Amino acid sequence: MAPIPATGKERPYPQSFHRSERTYKVCAVGTARLRSVVMIAVFDVGGPLIAYNQLRSAGLSTVTALVLSGVLPAVGVTINIIQHRRVDALGILVLTGIALGAVLGLAGHNAKLVLDEGSVTTAAFGLLCFASLAAAKPLMYRLALEFIGPDSPQGREFADFWQYEAFRHTFRVLTVVWGVGYLTEAVARVIIVQNTSAGTALAVSKVMPFAVAGVLMAWTFGYGQHRKRVGERLAAAAEAAEAAEAAAAAAAAAAAAHADSADVADVDN
Repeated sequence: MAPIPATGKERPYPQSFHRSERTYKVCAVGTARLRSVVMIAVFDVGGPLIAYNQLRSAGLSTVTALVLSGVLPAVGVTINIIQHRRVDALGILVLTGIALGAVLGLAGHNAKLVLDEGSVTTAAFGLLCFASLAAAKPLMYRLALEFIGPDSPQGREFADFWQYEAFRHTFRVLTVVWGVGYLTEAVARVIIVQNTSAGTALAVSKVMPFAVAGVLMAWTFGYGQHRKRVGERLAAAAEAAEAAEAAAAAAAAAAAAHADSADVADVDN
């Protein structure tokens, strides 16, 4: 077979290759999301509820059943840490809350102390939001940057936006709202634990965090779109002001040139 002559240019990939690459990326994203949903269903919501009911049916006490069912969320957090090969502060906070609730509940033989562990971690996150406002950068900005990836091109571009006051204001507002939301959730969960049965409180404690997070994320998206429109209007206004300033300067220069021409004509006359 005769060798293929070199042309000095790389042969472009066929269109089918690009379609296959896009399909692969979409499938990869879909698989990752499905895996996240399965993890939440097994380790955070369905698994603990089923485990608690089965353990109670087997004759274990309420406190023991709650402590053992709390092992599943701890396993889920541990798996997440191993998969990402990174220990994040939220994961450590969740594990600490589970361990603290288990120890207090077993020591005091009080099911309500075990159930209140979720309220402790939720309140701690809300307080961290408010405490971070005194730091150089608020907590929600740091979490967003960590999610994007600080070393990625998108992360570096995101970090560059911090120089703008409107961007800083947006994330301070987000941090305040999320802090209020999580502190409100913590108070609501304590009230539910103290006034309902252990089974009802456990079910609510497994569903409420996702409901609250969903509401906060929806609000965050809406607020982000609002701030984007405000920024676009401000940018348009700034461009219009610059154009008007340039037009005024051009008009002034033209007037000055006309005046100079008139002066020269008077001198010639």
